[in-house]
Amino acid sequence: MAQEHGIESSGGDGGVIVPRLSPFDGLPEDCISKIISFTSPRDACVAASVSKTFESAVRCDTVWKKFLPSEYESLIPKSRVFLSKKELYFALCNDPLLIEDGKKSFWLEKANGKKCIMISPKEMWITWLCSPQYWQWISIPEARFEKVAELLNVCWFEVLGGMSTRYLSPRTRYSVYIVFKTKHGCPGLGDIPVEVKVGLVGQEASQRLIHFVGPTDRRRDREIRDVTRPKEREDGWMEAELGELFSEASCDDVEVSVVEIKSPYWKRGLIIQGIEFRPTKNP
Repeated sequence: MAQEHGIESSGGDGGVIVPRLSPFDGLPEDCISKIISFTSPRDACVAASVSKTFESAVRCDTVWKKFLPSEYESLIPKSRVFLSKKELYFALCNDPLLIEDGKKSFWLEKANGKKCIMISPKEMWITWLCSPQYWQWISIPEARFEKVAELLNVCWFEVLGGMSTRYLSPRTRYSVYIVFKTKHGCPGLGDIPVEVKVGLVGQEASQRLIHFVGPTDRRRDREIRDVTRPKEREDGWMEAELGELFSEASCDDVEVSVVEIKSPYWKRGLIIQGIEFRPTKNP
């Protein structure tokens, strides 16, 4: 009888194939869990399909606690109870939490556990927001926040936002979006290029132009094709990408601005839900 490369033969044509064992199969389950915790949530889910041993190891709290943010205990309301760290992880991926008195929405990206955040209009500085003839607070059932801001009528449009990078995952590139809806084509603003900037305080900010709706004239559309167009999201809102930034440490501050002050026309019909930070997708 001979055995080589995981194949055992008994002579003649009746060979018996014996699968080669993985070097991990002889390890204790808690050791396998420890190794998997150094991968990613996506890799852990793939590993669970390897064998029953791996499936059991992946269910261990050791794995999913490593994928959770270090401050996760302070984010979860005491009224919510989870049977495992895995259940908690996927709850944070699928059901964003309101934090800081409902002014921020927090969740995790499912594939890698990176932090995502949306700041509400109450966390922004918006020109004339406190004047009821220019802006108003409204409730929309599908919004994440209790109140969102609706533009009634302004000539000078300026929205500024910011926060600390401690809300973001370190050593991660983020894309920043304004999340909104429009009414009646957003007159005076929807088809005008709007200047936006994103960056860390003290560093040069990225700049671009965006549309909230876009021009209806094809010739004009060709003239300004470098302007970023909005896209519809799965949740029914629209978003326009404002730029990117790299979150290096937790002690920096982010600045975001969305401004249109060149057009003399009065502007209305924009509903702002928030400014969202998500890890940049690889092309």
